[in-house]
Amino acid sequence: MSKKKVALIIGAGDCLGSAIARKFAQNGYHIVATRRRGDLDNLVTEIKNAGGVGEGRHSDARDEDEVRNLIADIEDNIGPIGACVFNVGGNVSFPLQETTTRVYRKVWEMCALAGFLMGREVITPMLKRGQGTIIFTGATASLRGASGYSAFAGGKHALRALAESMAREFGPQGIHIAHVVVDGLIDNPNTKDLFPDLFNQKPVDGIINPDDLADIYWDLHKQKRTAWTFEVDARPYSETF
Repeated sequence: MSKKKVALIIGAGDCLGSAIARKFAQNGYHIVATRRRGDLDNLVTEIKNAGGVGEGRHSDARDEDEVRNLIADIEDNIGPIGACVFNVGGNVSFPLQETTTRVYRKVWEMCALAGFLMGREVITPMLKRGQGTIIFTGATASLRGASGYSAFAGGKHALRALAESMAREFGPQGIHIAHVVVDGLIDNPNTKDLFPDLFNQKPVDGIINPDDLADIYWDLHKQKRTAWTFEVDARPYSETF
């Protein structure tokens, strides 16, 4: 079994999730990075080339059995999970009357149900050790709904409520639960495709650098118990709010 603690990154996409994985790997954590589909080889190679230890798993965070088996396998065969980051997205935009039941349910499953399953399963081994960090990635939609974002806002509101409830339940037992509100565009191909006009309007340093954002996750994890942060909102200097 690895002697290093494990950092589990649920939703390790090509942007923020990968940046968080790299950050924790740089600081000595064995990385287990998951995503439902897509390439994880590049991330694992980056981590290993930088002298870190990591592996990728394809896993559907909405599937109860897959989440349960993932956590059990890590704890039994790799090492203790010291930090877990839930970074599943779900950002879609449809007028309300064009939002199908299927879309709304899928976004809720991605944002809220998956977060619940991950939180419920990973909290048990952390409680046995009396320590651990769980960080949920939120968005502007976690705090306010916008026109066309009923599904996304509903899912992210639910995720924030989950994080807040978990923080109040498990903080006194030694588990640090935090929620990061990402209020701004992150520099990655997906957001460029979704918001091309906004990208063209922003200054070069007016888009969130994922590596800079990953520093916040690491700082949250390293906070002392005497001064824990539950929620932090992050935005580039040029973002209006």
